[in-house]
Amino acid sequence: MAPEAGHLRRQEPRWNGGKLTLSCDVCDATVERYPNQVTGDATLCGPECQYEWLSDAFTGEGHPNWEGGGVGPYGKGWNEVRERALERDGHACVVCGTDDDELGRNPDVHHVVPVRVFVETPVFAERDAHTLDNVVSLCPSCHRRAEFGGISRAELHWRAGIATTAPGTPAPATV
Repeated sequence: MAPEAGHLRRQEPRWNGGKLTLSCDVCDATVERYPNQVTGDATLCGPECQYEWLSDAFTGEGHPNWEGGGVGPYGKGWNEVRERALERDGHACVVCGTDDDELGRNPDVHHVVPVRVFVETPVFAERDAHTLDNVVSLCPSCHRRAEFGGISRAELHWRAGIATTAPGTPAPATV
């Protein structure tokens, strides 16, 4: 008589017992996951709960750039340079082209060299970060990529028309 298929599986060295029954960390819905799909971060049932969890988990101390507090209001000059950058960039992301109509709002305005660099450097002030050649308009997705090093400063400058040569190309020879 042949053994049952389930019995044979349990004898395999990599058999780990099948799916686990867990509850979503956001809405408490029941979800099933294989053990290799269970991470230490969170168990989530779908995209809506994932978005809610990310929103809560990556604010304040949960955000990778958290250093004990925010920079507060950007101060004098920020609103004006922000508006000028949006106008220069046509109210669209300089990387992917997503515009304010597609977003349902204005794109983010990103400091190419972060404000904190200016704040932490004794010869500069916060307002020195607020110049048109230091800001670009980005959709939230490209903004996130830029914040985490996925888009270089040189590329951001080039795409906003601040630099004249594309990143990685040699500067034109001068005579």
